[in-house]
Amino acid sequence: MRLTRSLRTVVTATVTAVAAAGLTLIGGPAQAATPLPSHVFAPFFETWTGDSPAALAAQSGTKHLTMAFLQTATPGSCTPYWSGDTGMPIAASSFGSDIKTIQSKGGDVIPSFGGYAADTTGTEIAESCTDVNQIAAAYEKVITTYDVTRLDMDVEVDSLSNTAGIDRRNKAIKILQDWATANGRKVEISYTLPTTTSGLESNALAVLQNAVSNGARVDVANLMTFDYYDNASHNMANDTQTAAQGLVNQLAALYPSKTSAQLWGMVGITEMPGVDDFGPAETFTLANATQVYNWAVSKGINFLSFWALQRDNGSCPGGAAADGCSGIQQNTWDFSHIFSPFTGGTTTTPANDFSLTATPASGSVTAGGSVTSSVKTAVTAGSAQTVSLKVTGAPAGVTASLSPASVTAGGSSTLTLATTSAAASGTYTITVTGTGTSGSHTATYSLKITGGTTTCTATPWAAASIYTGGQTVSYQGHTWKAQWWTQGEVPGTTGQWGVWVDLGAC
Repeated sequence: MRLTRSLRTVVTATVTAVAAAGLTLIGGPAQAATPLPSHVFAPFFETWTGDSPAALAAQSGTKHLTMAFLQTATPGSCTPYWSGDTGMPIAASSFGSDIKTIQSKGGDVIPSFGGYAADTTGTEIAESCTDVNQIAAAYEKVITTYDVTRLDMDVEVDSLSNTAGIDRRNKAIKILQDWATANGRKVEISYTLPTTTSGLESNALAVLQNAVSNGARVDVANLMTFDYYDNASHNMANDTQTAAQGLVNQLAALYPSKTSAQLWGMVGITEMPGVDDFGPAETFTLANATQVYNWAVSKGINFLSFWALQRDNGSCPGGAAADGCSGIQQNTWDFSHIFSPFTGGTTTTPANDFSLTATPASGSVTAGGSVTSSVKTAVTAGSAQTVSLKVTGAPAGVTASLSPASVTAGGSSTLTLATTSAAASGTYTITVTGTGTSGSHTATYSLKITGGTTTCTATPWAAASIYTGGQTVSYQGHTWKAQWWTQGEVPGTTGQWGVWVDLGAC
């Protein structure tokens, strides 16, 4: 990264326990939000970041989100909070407006209980709380507060060996599902579990086996197809497919009456865009994402996701795994755009699109020399298209060329920047634009020229100096004019309406 007399007795006991916990059971047959589609893409959303889920959903073009995580504030508690933060209770005041906005646009959210932090600190609710009825009441409160139709249970690390917690969780799920049936509500349960490249390990499989023994229905078994930590190099898309096939074989033993199509309809896949926690050997690329999308459609799996929406950008290329970026070169929302068409059960292939990156993205050259960079394209959706390339921004004394000047998406071109001795020293932004039938994308290269001509006549800018309106300075091969009093503000960093006006190269 669900009334006979016996049920009535259980509910009565639950209400008594709930009163002590400050929770409320809703017994009416209120209609919940529209059930999730039979095939849904819902990336995980990090609730602790302060981001608006509705805003990021709109920006990324994502209709559904898996909201992570719900956990107790302290071990021993039976009250869950978003991210275990007592300032974010299960109430309309916490994400209620965002969730309503998402639902009003035809989407929904899947609240997820657990997660790595909760599963290693004893704050996963089924481990923290020893009262099964209060656990069920907490699940019910989330459903009725936010009017949702699916809950996710993220069980990993320490929680996989907590057999008492596993048993309580599944017993609470069974109570929840009986309550939903009695009240005419649709409630689905997904389990998010770590996996090997060939299926669930025995402790993860035991979670599902316990659910079967407790009569708790599992609608989706969602594999975290990353962080294998097996010290091997991986094709992450191929490994997703073998992991899922292994899961289906395991589900067939648990649910012998289900058809092959029904078993595949229980499968969920959660990827980690870019570099995962293990490192570069486990890198999920944009090409991998396209392969997984096409495979997921062909198999008819239920759920497609990734960890996490806030990572779907290329702001830290070459970096390690991080909460806020993918560690690879990509456009913002590339992975979301590839996976989004999966929602709704359609087999429509996403519209063609591509990405464009320059590797390396910067370089230094002594005037008279040359430097190169590889301009790489990748298919981010649909099929490959022809991409025409052009380069702009080269200053006087610099010749820019691309070979070839046109590629098929997935191919690369070499950018060569050749300088003459007359090139002025400074740092310049070179822009490569790729244009295909789906539109255009750009990549930038920062070129630093040293040992070139210095024709700037204005005094070089100095951080300690005070400048007043009308004074000019030279900085990185350009002449800059101050519009008002300033000190310490670097030319070129103050923006269009800032203190420094760029008078051009000198």
